[in-house]
Amino acid sequence: MSRVHDALRKAQISGAAPGTQPGAALPPAEPAARSVDAPSTALTDLLSKIQTVPFSPAPDASLLDPSRPGEAPAEEFRSLRTRLNHIQSLQPIHSLVITSPSPAEGKSFTAANLAIAQAQLEGNFTLLADFDFRRPVIHTLFQQPRSPGITDYLQGKVPLEAIIKRLEGTNLFIMTAGEAVLNPLELLNLPEAKQLIEELPALFNWVIIDTPPLLFAADANLLSTMAHALLMVVRIGTTTIDSVTRAIGSLCQNNILGIVVNAAQKSELYSKYTYYHSYYAAQDS
Repeated sequence: MSRVHDALRKAQISGAAPGTQPGAALPPAEPAARSVDAPSTALTDLLSKIQTVPFSPAPDASLLDPSRPGEAPAEEFRSLRTRLNHIQSLQPIHSLVITSPSPAEGKSFTAANLAIAQAQLEGNFTLLADFDFRRPVIHTLFQQPRSPGITDYLQGKVPLEAIIKRLEGTNLFIMTAGEAVLNPLELLNLPEAKQLIEELPALFNWVIIDTPPLLFAADANLLSTMAHALLMVVRIGTTTIDSVTRAIGSLCQNNILGIVVNAAQKSELYSKYTYYHSYYAAQDS
């Protein structure tokens, strides 16, 4: 039995998950996937054990500022959030791998900002997990220690509550990568990794997973088989059709929800920031 499942049993979880609460004020057309009267017993028990840390992103991280919701990047990520929440209202999707064909295409930035946008909805408890053990950046973006983190948990060195931190004043939780390891793929093949990813949605409405690029490591491919869905990030002027084709072809299962296009031309923007345009292609049956 996994340590996550054991923790849920000890908390006497009823089976309800912490989603959007009934009566919560939501933006127009923002569907709520799961509704409960109060956070589940398991989440309440977990919240009493984990550390709350200040929400103080690195100055050069270019993360969304919840106090400035009118900026162009925030609007783009809210649009992406709305589309994902609509899909979630139709399908039981609560864990999402964010990856890209190659490095430097914006996957970590997308994962972090999407998590911030999701957490802005009342009661929408969101976890951002850094499963890129090779080149992790989530701890840098949020100015938190890299360890203890996921690798420490998978090696049995720390309990689950030691690797989850709640950002103060938000519904956003983060799991950093943990100490550097020589065998990241072998660690991800442990049963504990699969159990962790499969059982975290019992605690969070969205589990957003940052991973290495598809064409440079097998990690994202493996993680995509454990999660409910995958979102691919590409960069205008950098990503080639060939790399996208090869990245999709490398997947063991086709659970791609869509593509996020990064780095639009500055002339197309109405802000000083480069932001993301998103679209979803209809899946062939």
